[in-house]
Amino acid sequence: MLIQVPAQHDLHGYQQKKSKHQSLCVGLAQTEQEIEEAQRLRRNVFTEEYGAKFLDQASDIDEDQYDKWCDHLLVTDQSTNRVIGTYRVLRPEQAILAGGYYSESEFNLTGLNKIRHQIVEFGRACIDAEYRNGPTLMMLWSGLANLVKMKKYQYVLGCASVSLRDDGVTAATVWRTVRSMIDQDRDLNVIPHCPYPAAQVNTELPAQIPALIEAYLKLGVKVCGEPAWDPDFNTVDFPMLLTVSQMNLRYKKRLGFDHEN
Repeated sequence: MLIQVPAQHDLHGYQQKKSKHQSLCVGLAQTEQEIEEAQRLRRNVFTEEYGAKFLDQASDIDEDQYDKWCDHLLVTDQSTNRVIGTYRVLRPEQAILAGGYYSESEFNLTGLNKIRHQIVEFGRACIDAEYRNGPTLMMLWSGLANLVKMKKYQYVLGCASVSLRDDGVTAATVWRTVRSMIDQDRDLNVIPHCPYPAAQVNTELPAQIPALIEAYLKLGVKVCGEPAWDPDFNTVDFPMLLTVSQMNLRYKKRLGFDHEN
C-alpha cells in the first residue's frame, strides 16, 4: 500500500511565533543544524538531570531511530541564536514509516488501536534550566497546538519522565496522585513492558510533583496506564494521553482551540 506523507512545507507553512517580552520564537526545525542543536540540548538535560546512559558515549547529541521520522519543534533565543526548548513530534503517518510510536518501546498500545490513526505523539521534551518557566513552556505548547489544529488530530500521546535519582520517592508521589485516572477510560489504557512498582516505594518521604507533569494535568492530560521503568534514562515513565475535545477550557482558549470551526 502506498502511504502518502504530507510534504514538510505543509507543516512549515505557519509563521514563527515570537514572545512579547523576550527575544524568543517558536517554530519547526528546518535544517540539520537546528535538529542537532535540539539533540544536543536533549543530551545535556537528560545526562545532567536524569543521569541518562547513552550507548554512544562519545557523541554529544541524543539521537535514536525515530528522530529522522519526526518534526522537531524548537524555541530559540534570537539574541544568542540558542535553541533553549524542544519537543519532537511523530505524526501517525510518520509512525507507520518508523515502525511504530516511540511509546511502543515501553508500552503495549493495543488498547489505543481504535484511535491510532488520530494520535500524534509528542516526546523528548526539554527546556534549558535558565529558561525553564511558564512563558517558555507556553511558547512550546502554542507551537504544538498549531500542529494539532492544522492536521485536526484528536489525541496527543507521550511519556512523562520522573528521575529515579531520589530512589523513586517522586515517582511514588506522582503515582499516588494520578492512579485514579486510569479507571476513567479503561478502553484507552496501555500496558508497560517493564512495569515500575511505584506503589511499593516508601511514600512517607515528602516530594513535589515535577512542574511539567503538574502542567500536563492542568491542561487536561490523563495518565492511561501504569508507569514503566526506563533503565537507560534512569526514569519512571508515565503514559500520558490528551483527548483534545476534553482539554481544560482555560487552555483551549489560550491555545486557540476555541476558535476552531
